[in-house]
Amino acid sequence: MAAGTRIAIDVGGTFTDVVSLDGASQALRFDKVPTTPTDPQQGVLNGFAASGVSLPGVDTFIHGTTLGLNALLTRRGARTGIITTAGFRDVYLLARTNRPPMYDFRYRKPASLVERQHILEVAERLDYQGTVLVAFDDESARSAAHRVLELGLQSVVISFLHSYVNPAHEQRMAAILREVAPDVEVTVCSDLSRELREYERTSTGVLDAYIKPIVRRYLSKLEATLSERGFTGRFLTTRSGGGAMTVSTAKDAPVNLILSGPAGGVLGAAWFAHVAGHPNLITIDMGGTSLDASLVVNGEPLTYFDAAFEGLPINLASLYIHTIGAGGGSLVWIDEGNHLQVGPASAGAEPGPASYGRGGTQATFTDAALHVGYLGNDMALAGSLTLDPDLAAAALGSAAGALGMSVDTVARGVLRISTTKIVGAVRAITVELGRNPGDFALLAFGGGGGLVGVDVARELSISTVIVPPGPGAFCAFGMLMADVRHDYARTLIGLLDQLDVEAVRSHLAGMQALGDAALSEEGFAREVRSYVTAIDMRYVGQEHSVRLPIVGTFSAAEAGRLKVAFAEAHERAYGHTMPDPVEVVAVRLSAVGRQERPHVPEQARREGFTLRPRTTRRVIGIDGELVEYAVYHRDDFRHGDRLAGPAVISEHTGTTVLHAGDTASIGAYGEIVITVARAN
Repeated sequence: MAAGTRIAIDVGGTFTDVVSLDGASQALRFDKVPTTPTDPQQGVLNGFAASGVSLPGVDTFIHGTTLGLNALLTRRGARTGIITTAGFRDVYLLARTNRPPMYDFRYRKPASLVERQHILEVAERLDYQGTVLVAFDDESARSAAHRVLELGLQSVVISFLHSYVNPAHEQRMAAILREVAPDVEVTVCSDLSRELREYERTSTGVLDAYIKPIVRRYLSKLEATLSERGFTGRFLTTRSGGGAMTVSTAKDAPVNLILSGPAGGVLGAAWFAHVAGHPNLITIDMGGTSLDASLVVNGEPLTYFDAAFEGLPINLASLYIHTIGAGGGSLVWIDEGNHLQVGPASAGAEPGPASYGRGGTQATFTDAALHVGYLGNDMALAGSLTLDPDLAAAALGSAAGALGMSVDTVARGVLRISTTKIVGAVRAITVELGRNPGDFALLAFGGGGGLVGVDVARELSISTVIVPPGPGAFCAFGMLMADVRHDYARTLIGLLDQLDVEAVRSHLAGMQALGDAALSEEGFAREVRSYVTAIDMRYVGQEHSVRLPIVGTFSAAEAGRLKVAFAEAHERAYGHTMPDPVEVVAVRLSAVGRQERPHVPEQARREGFTLRPRTTRRVIGIDGELVEYAVYHRDDFRHGDRLAGPAVISEHTGTTVLHAGDTASIGAYGEIVITVARAN
């Protein structure tokens, strides 16, 4: 490939997705290779090899990884400790007193990532304004640092009371710890978050510290290997809140990587919303291990600051992504009531579904999709993997025998259960938040998105399903659209009507200076930098806030506009307004280093051409009857082509299924736009 190539690689639980963009021709190439769980770096290198990219000719490499997320899921992170203000040792362990499943008497809080014996105290104290009440005690701090060594801790979080206002004590503790224990990873909470709520800040720091040694080691090794092979371009990673960050920033704050892979798909969806004229999208990304559902509203992905991992809060910007265990590798099992279940456990990449022929014996969603006829071997999965229908039938037969059902019935049941779970995930981000799914189009991607998209849409009365080009690698494609982004926030509590305008401007100017310094260090010229400001507000006495953008320079007039806008936003979100005074909670600024977006040209329209299927395939219908489905290859499609169901559309990175009554047309960017027949 010519110089100027950009490549994005997204490492998932089962497959590693690769998208390369040729710098000269702007041609896109989609590839998929198996993930290598025992050595994630090898999967990335295999991705480079599959794409045919020459590393010296790569300008930008953008990487999404689930390494940190997997370390959390499997509880294989670092031996982590906390250093905190004397008297506040149990803030993290006590957490919040709310119970998410309110009426489940069997509920137990998730296991803590930090043992109580690993939480150490230092004599110091600030008040809520950052004023020193108890001076920082160097002797106490050094004693805690030596205790870190005695306990054999690998990573430490420093979280002092009210340090979000004044971080001086946390910074002093970090300096002492790095002097006494230079090999221990250190996370300073005020470096991650400058917002109130001590438990949430500490939790964010713990998540960061828990995965930091693993992520830092992996990224450093990968960075060195790529350099040895001639890569001299910019190495970026995607972040949970959208956008990208440099690899050095990722190593310093890996908590931003926890949802980095799924974020790429949402960024791609936002790009697609703009260029294809579908501003409101529900996205479902069905991979090998899980399914991620999200929203794009008026062309923009939803961002929020209340993310959590298994009940542990992350007090940083995240895209609104709802994840469930419903992927192609989701295992089929029988519960205590002798009922058929699917997931959330997954066969993963090794051994994978039974039909992979790699030693797996328990049936999965993929095996069921193969058995009913949705999948076939007319096009190898990930370029080289063929599926064995006999192995799939044998695995499904075990469940069928236990239930006293036919294999066909169990296979259809697996698909039905998976669809129902996915419908629930979509309802959680739409209906439960006061949005009508029928007001959106459904963008289905991931290796399995096209298999379930039409069925999910029909259940939710969604009339349009869109399958983008290269659906199985769409998250990697979305990463090519990512700008480098730094998010900052400052707590500022006060009545909106009495807010000190200069104080707001001072906070915004300070955050912009930090953003300028970071972007300058990363090589972004001033003309490609931009800034987005926002403010969090609530009625006095409320717990949660509403975030609104600041338009232009903050002023008394802008405060008046925000007051009106807040009432409108509160009514949209909660269905009512109140006469209570409006209170400001925080101000925010995002510093963005804009990258050149890839130009994806529209295809020339093809008129008067009749698509012909490559072959036909018998599919087991809902009623158990065999139905003849036409089988098309997506490589044959051009803009303007049309086809009608029942049909299966095969390609290297995914499969799309249409049923009788459904019709499809091919859009200007090669997307499949399906009009879903109404349910009878």
